[in-house]
Amino acid sequence: MPDAQYDGIILGAGHNSLVLQSYLCRAGLRVLCIESGPIAGGGLRTEQWPPGSGFYHNTHSFYHRAITAMPWFDELQLGDHGADYLEPELNVAMLLEDGTALEWWTDLDKTVDAFSRISPQDADRLHVWAREFRQIVDEILLPEALSPPRPTAQRHQELARSASGRKLLEVAALSPRQFVEQEFSHPAVQAGLLFFNGLREVDLRAPGFGHHIPALLASRGKAQMCRGGSAGLANALVAAVESAGGQVRTSTSLKRILVDSYTDPAKVIGVETTDGEQIGARHFVASGLNPRQTFLELIEPSVLPASWCDRAVAFRFNLLAPLFGLYLNLDAPPRYAAAQNMTHLDKAFMVILGLESPADFDQMVRAHEQGEIPPTVMWGSSPTVFDGSQAPEGKHTAFMWEKVPYRLHGDPAHWDNLGEEHGERMLETWERYAPGLKGQVLDQFVRTAADIPRQLPNMHEGDLLVGALSHGQVGYDRPFPGAGHYRGYLQGLYLCGSSSHPSGNITGLPGYNAAQVMCADLGLEGPQRA
Repeated sequence: MPDAQYDGIILGAGHNSLVLQSYLCRAGLRVLCIESGPIAGGGLRTEQWPPGSGFYHNTHSFYHRAITAMPWFDELQLGDHGADYLEPELNVAMLLEDGTALEWWTDLDKTVDAFSRISPQDADRLHVWAREFRQIVDEILLPEALSPPRPTAQRHQELARSASGRKLLEVAALSPRQFVEQEFSHPAVQAGLLFFNGLREVDLRAPGFGHHIPALLASRGKAQMCRGGSAGLANALVAAVESAGGQVRTSTSLKRILVDSYTDPAKVIGVETTDGEQIGARHFVASGLNPRQTFLELIEPSVLPASWCDRAVAFRFNLLAPLFGLYLNLDAPPRYAAAQNMTHLDKAFMVILGLESPADFDQMVRAHEQGEIPPTVMWGSSPTVFDGSQAPEGKHTAFMWEKVPYRLHGDPAHWDNLGEEHGERMLETWERYAPGLKGQVLDQFVRTAADIPRQLPNMHEGDLLVGALSHGQVGYDRPFPGAGHYRGYLQGLYLCGSSSHPSGNITGLPGYNAAQVMCADLGLEGPQRA
């Protein structure tokens, strides 16, 4: 007999798991979520550093695109549970070496006007594509993200029946690099548009993803931040779970998923912790972990087809995903030299530094392949410019992130010796754009690529998206063919994490879509979009 019994168990307390748990508990199930780490929320981490100082830093996730527009945000009443979001008007500024800047505003017309100062021709193309793709985003791409995926062949057949669908397929046939070089002429504009695609870890050279660029241009949702820090969203999700009768249990490591192998196919019946506790699950076990953890580490291979084990072994992670973070406690926020002539830049939310042309991405890829630190391209914010609660009164915080290889010089352990030195190099670069910044620094610390899987083991080798977005690992084939509908072969086993459609970043949609599938399978009322 198990030591405890629940209707279902969810593995990992990342935000997708918590979204799923909230829906299942609201549908009347008694659900336990188990997390190996000390806190819930996965990448929604806000650290006070140094402890007791009153300076708060978002050391993993900060920019949340269109969170308040996600259906689960309102349906789970997260605003009532304390999640409060800001969306600064000057959403992104890419500062160039010549003192000019590319600007992305929440208002499209302002963005077009700003681009016209750099390249009138490209500003016109931006406006055209943003308008042309608005219908495609609203009627095709957004509904697809909010629903379990369709088989690829079926999706293509259905898209080919409409003009909008055919346009989407035509643009998608290009690579992101091909699209921007075909449609835009200024190197900085090309680089800026590719930057947002690179953040999503799509291979900029890969055909099949050209539509990502105009989709971002046409998207109504922009970057947002959670007031008080990213952990505010995690805390709201936990509160939503608990208010619906669910339980989140942290600092609990798993040994295995328990399986009844006498059924055909075998059925999951619970989990066992590393302390030997057995916890029963009447109806399901849902995993927010990566496929290797789920199918190779926690399940006895004899109960799975060899093909499933082989696909889990072959699951690919992102080369370009790991981040290095430099975090500052400041007397005053960064003041950028470019703001002397354009004062509104002092209110830019995300600031990009060191990016001038698509060639910078080529250097970045080569450096990652060789395990070397690439030329500095970094981006970040001063959160306290918009939310003073994240620092003591009159003080500020700021951070910069940079993509770096996980295996530095062939071994991630090298980061433990070289992290502080690299942080100083980043600060030197930052100072060039924001003269006087060093004189405002009260304290600083870094988080290296090697720190990511130490805190979040499902992010193998620092992969923030928990799996490459590439052919064979997108849509109905994510995480791999056969597992793209949130079901994990064994009876009662489900997938709900970033390794499932539509992938990582803070969207909550893998958990939201898994809730649609599971509620339908269990005969429960849940999100009605499947």
